[in-house]
Amino acid sequence: MGGSPADPVERGFPHLETVREAITALYRRMSPEGLRGFDTSVAPADVSFTGADDLYPGAQRVAGVMVRHLRLPEARVIVSFREMTHAANVELAAGPEYFVELNARFKEHRADIGAALAHEVTHVWLHRLGLAFPGTRANEILTDTAAAYLGAGWLLLDAFRQDALTSQKLGYLTPEEFGYVLAKRARLFGEDPAVWFTSPQAYEAYVRGRERAERDEELPPLAAAPWRERRRYVRDRRLGRARPGHLDGYAFEPDGSGLRVSFPCPTCRVRVRVAVRGPVRVRCGLCGSVWACDT
Repeated sequence: MGGSPADPVERGFPHLETVREAITALYRRMSPEGLRGFDTSVAPADVSFTGADDLYPGAQRVAGVMVRHLRLPEARVIVSFREMTHAANVELAAGPEYFVELNARFKEHRADIGAALAHEVTHVWLHRLGLAFPGTRANEILTDTAAAYLGAGWLLLDAFRQDALTSQKLGYLTPEEFGYVLAKRARLFGEDPAVWFTSPQAYEAYVRGRERAERDEELPPLAAAPWRERRRYVRDRRLGRARPGHLDGYAFEPDGSGLRVSFPCPTCRVRVRVAVRGPVRVRCGLCGSVWACDT
């Protein structure tokens, strides 16, 4: 797991394509019903450290919270601390015990132990699920995305802090990308993670991520698209051409004597295909979301 006070903080949405692929992969691997079982996020009180908490028992307690949240009843996570470059590391073996090493700096910054363990225990969960992306960076982005989408990763965004002299960010997603995934989760479950943030910078990043997530639901042929986007869609439909950057938008293809339009489902990002025939309600075949469209 990456992240340290000395690391420069990357901003914006440079990994958005991989984040979206990760959301799709979760739906494909787990099913919508499986994902909806994670409708409640990790509670702040369950992962807090108080002045009365001893370090090692406290870390084991928080690890247990993550194990139970991610439905890993047979897994025991053994937490230790050592000097290292990265924030944390997990040994992925056959189990039932998993060994997590946390950077020694967390001995002093105990409030962020929950964030580090959210990422590492999600590694264990993905390992047991048999879900991985090729390449270290893509796999780490998958891990951050899964942690956030399943209700544990809001802690990773809350660990983002900056002032005039220092900065800290945990995980491989940018703060705004964490905000994007959390907003997708909030849309699915009607949950507002903003009330849990202790970091003002985390809240600001969440708002920017939420704005980006909302735009996913405002692209044609979705009926919620603004007038300017609709006007361009009508022009492109007449010419039978794709929206520029069509992987993030619509594309047309012949359908018998007419046209068919495809577009990414705002929830799971799988492409939905429907005949061009005016106003219609479209159900995504993967996640089951229903969208009002004007094709």
